[in-house]
Amino acid sequence: MFRTNPSKEHQPELVNIEELVPRDHLLRKINETIDFSFIAEKCKELYCQDNGRPCLDPIMLFKMLLIGYLFGIRSERRLIEEIKVNIAYRWFVGLSLTDPVPHASTFSQNRRRRFQSSTIYQEIFDEIVIQAIQHGFIQGKELFSDSTFLKANANKGKFKKQLVKVTPKGYMDDLEQAIEQDREEHGKKPLKKKPIKVETKEIRVSTTDPDSGYMVRDGKPEGFFYLDHRTVDGLHNFITDVFVTPGNVHDSVPYLERLNRQKSRFGFSVKAVALDSGYLTMPICRELRGQGIFTVIAHRSFRPDKDLFPKWRFKYIPEQDVYLCPAKHQLTYRTTNREGYRQYKSNPEICKQCPFLKNCTKSKNHTKILTRHVWEDAKEWVRQNRLSPRGKTLYKRRKETIERSFADAKELHGLRYARYRGLAKIQEQCLLTAVAQNIKKLAMLLSRAGKGGGFKFIWVDIHPLIVYIPFIYKNPAINKVDSQGLSTFSRRLASFFIAL
Repeated sequence: MFRTNPSKEHQPELVNIEELVPRDHLLRKINETIDFSFIAEKCKELYCQDNGRPCLDPIMLFKMLLIGYLFGIRSERRLIEEIKVNIAYRWFVGLSLTDPVPHASTFSQNRRRRFQSSTIYQEIFDEIVIQAIQHGFIQGKELFSDSTFLKANANKGKFKKQLVKVTPKGYMDDLEQAIEQDREEHGKKPLKKKPIKVETKEIRVSTTDPDSGYMVRDGKPEGFFYLDHRTVDGLHNFITDVFVTPGNVHDSVPYLERLNRQKSRFGFSVKAVALDSGYLTMPICRELRGQGIFTVIAHRSFRPDKDLFPKWRFKYIPEQDVYLCPAKHQLTYRTTNREGYRQYKSNPEICKQCPFLKNCTKSKNHTKILTRHVWEDAKEWVRQNRLSPRGKTLYKRRKETIERSFADAKELHGLRYARYRGLAKIQEQCLLTAVAQNIKKLAMLLSRAGKGGGFKFIWVDIHPLIVYIPFIYKNPAINKVDSQGLSTFSRRLASFFIAL
């Protein structure tokens, strides 16, 4: 029988908001597994303790921010409207169906004025990482690092040119010491000290967002961008570090400092790292080798002239400190320059008669010159690691770890574009995006493990005796068995047989 239902939109009902949220909803899993109480303690110093009006609950504020990053809601005004009409959102932030949602301006001004100059976002990120470590989901032994670009909220055609000072590299003192030592070992005089010359370069500075950097890279879009330098742990792909720079900063510049920060902050004992070719620099290779970290870095081939032999065709003999050309002639050491490169030259009298001369050099004096950095041994060690079976396996995991983390952030959490302007605000965006990704992963793993993991006990009624029969299982997330539960099971099982 055809009929239509009468409208009930104005009918009052008595409901429990808890029952309206689906049992398998992501926010329910997060609420049941993640402890957010630490936020109130960390934010306490940012509020007046005995004066002023009652504040907006900081836990509620950050839960609202988290919803925006979890579900890719970029606009804060739209986020407020979504919380008003979405029952799961209301339930997660602690509001009933009739409670008023904070005004968008109240929400944004708290974020902009109260928290912008603080380190609260970094502290929240660190706390979530620590919780994941405590649950056994982060080991800190294998780390994968890379950077991705965020399009700045700035027109690439609106800029001014500006001269800036070139910052000296932090490793220059170590390099100068290595150069002097190398020259001394080869019987060369120390180089004369030159006065420090302040170098400058011309860059483009956006008139809309001066903190952004003009990026020009092969295969990448050109314009004003920010770079999100990120590190993930190899066990479950948790993000362990986030650092933002302008788009014109090289990937290798902040790497060592951020690696040391993770080791000191979280107590990581790093055993292996896998990096893209942008990190293949002498200082990084030398430092990681010195720390005993198995390092795999991609190689980018470079041949300035296709008609000439590549450098790898010349074999270095460390015992004699010479190079052998394809014709088995020696290139001997001549000097070590200020840039840290040793120079090896051939004998022009021999080269004149060599049948490979046209494939070796185009020099008019028939002399082939090769250079070798004083830290070249570390770079060759990294190259050997890359070609080893362990290195090949480790590097293949980059697409499953760091690349997947970036793809998830851009496709699902709005990291493709900068929401704000200014380096500090973009750092906030990248940190909260990483927090959302880590929380989502942590909640899913804990939900599968029953939050506690370990052992479950099933009641079995055997008249007249009631005993526990433990169901022992290996937790796929934690990958370990509770030894204490096993011993308890053994004692109870023995008691059961004695009773029989």
